[in-house]
Amino acid sequence: MKYSSSTTAVPDAPKVPRHLAIIMDGNGRWATKRFMPRVAGHVKGVEAVRTVVEACAARGIEYLTVFAFSSENWRRPEEEVSLLMKLFVTALEREVSKMHANNIRLKVVGDLSRFDAKLQEMIANAERKTANNTRMTVTVCANYGGRWDIMQAIGKMVAEHPGVTDFSEEQLAPYLSMAYAPEPDLFIRTGGEERISNFLLWQLAYTELHFTDTYWPDFNAERLDEAIASYQNRERRFGRTGDQVAQKS
Repeated sequence: MKYSSSTTAVPDAPKVPRHLAIIMDGNGRWATKRFMPRVAGHVKGVEAVRTVVEACAARGIEYLTVFAFSSENWRRPEEEVSLLMKLFVTALEREVSKMHANNIRLKVVGDLSRFDAKLQEMIANAERKTANNTRMTVTVCANYGGRWDIMQAIGKMVAEHPGVTDFSEEQLAPYLSMAYAPEPDLFIRTGGEERISNFLLWQLAYTELHFTDTYWPDFNAERLDEAIASYQNRERRFGRTGDQVAQKS
């Protein structure tokens, strides 16, 4: 495993988050408030993603992970789900070349088998095209759920170690869908809700949480800086006392 777990070792606590995770909530409510169809909020939300990717890159954030579509979002109206899938295709068509030109790697994690063949092929092509980029890694979680992630990791681990019944965290971690990234330092949820909604359940064990009432389409570099400032005022103890943290620093 490339990165250690925050429950088995004390990680670094960088002043600027190395890894930022975001639940982009409030697109539909943003649109409804303006007497617009919900899909208009999702379209505007894609623009906010572009803004935040640029802002994160400028601030030296190495990993940005966004929750685009959860495994529970299939419960939404069929028309909205269909429009979201079309928007995903459009976003890939428009944004991947820009990301590649800016040395940004794209990863898409989740159970992609439920997407149609065209979308799966576009995702694979985008990942291949940007695979060697090093400035920042943007991960889009699509048809993703934290419990799904843990269960699929367990399934792969057990399959590769037949007959073994006793496993450690270190043995499981490489099978998680985001084993290529450190655990998030900062989690942001927009839209006023204060829950993590089955997002990165394993990885958020010691992540600092920041909730904002701002709807995602209105989230921008200024709101990002507010979240980072809040993070910088936290004392990240990872199970230790404040005195121990002070002595180490």
